[in-house]
Amino acid sequence: MTTATPTAPGDTDGLRRRPRIVVEVPSRADRWFNRLTLGAGLFVLTLLTLVGVFLLLRSRTALSNQGLFAFLTRTEWRTDVHPARIGVAGLLTGTVIVAIIAVVIAVPLSVVAALCITEYASPKLRRYLTALVDLLAAIPSLIFGIWGFLFLSGQIVPLSRWLTTHLGWIPIFATDPGAALTGSFFIAGIVVALMVVPIISSVVREVFAQTPPGEKEAALALGSTRWGMIRAVVLPYGFGGIIGGSMLGLGRALGETIAVVFLLPQVPVVSAKILQNGGATVSGFIALRAGGDAFTVSGLMAAGLILFLLTLGTNMIASVVVARSRSGAGVDL
Repeated sequence: MTTATPTAPGDTDGLRRRPRIVVEVPSRADRWFNRLTLGAGLFVLTLLTLVGVFLLLRSRTALSNQGLFAFLTRTEWRTDVHPARIGVAGLLTGTVIVAIIAVVIAVPLSVVAALCITEYASPKLRRYLTALVDLLAAIPSLIFGIWGFLFLSGQIVPLSRWLTTHLGWIPIFATDPGAALTGSFFIAGIVVALMVVPIISSVVREVFAQTPPGEKEAALALGSTRWGMIRAVVLPYGFGGIIGGSMLGLGRALGETIAVVFLLPQVPVVSAKILQNGGATVSGFIALRAGGDAFTVSGLMAAGLILFLLTLGTNMIASVVVARSRSGAGVDL
């Protein structure tokens, strides 16, 4: 609804010079929709706060007994001794290593998939490719874990052996003599990478699709090749989306549970040797140890609280990065 500033009869000069005031009066449907969306947002925020408060309250026993600094820096997890000695340093190390390996593998795959869908595929083929990539997100993590444990692990062992033989002088590819190459961070990272590809590619694809057509046509009109146009226009425009999608994928990889339960022995260790057997993640360790005595449960809640804060911080950083980038101005995470 629009209204104008009232003027005296015959005051045509005032009507011409005074600015027109536009007042928007939302309809009843708009008002109800605004209230509904506001309520949904507040509900999600409240639920998130309640989860954090619940974890904090349930973890007070372990944190007060061990001390926050000791809990964060201690590797071992021994509740069968007196006094108990528990910590999340080894669990956090494994969680971060697996997540980084997953992101390093998944980001290039996701960017290539997004470019193929948005820049090279025909409109008809684009629909099928989009559905095919998104279909990966519908596969349960349990299936990924079983597949990785029964099939992929044996296929990756020769690659791990080649890496440690020829690139063992690099610390991350070094292994102890006679160490088993199954149940490693490397294998777990590959499986988790396949699980986060749909998340990253979805964000990157939406950002690439918003690249201004005029800039792409201008690059082609100046004699650029298709790849030259992508390198000069699409990739710089979508840089913020790539970073944001990668951070979202990192947050997803940090919280993966069932797949890593199958793929890692869940023995806390601080080690950068990603090719040999060993290691644990926070979520996988919690899944295996849940249901113990009260103190163990409190310690697991404390570990879950640390993981909750880490994942929440990662996703918040991703949202900020995308929102402040030129390419992410119209993308909601």
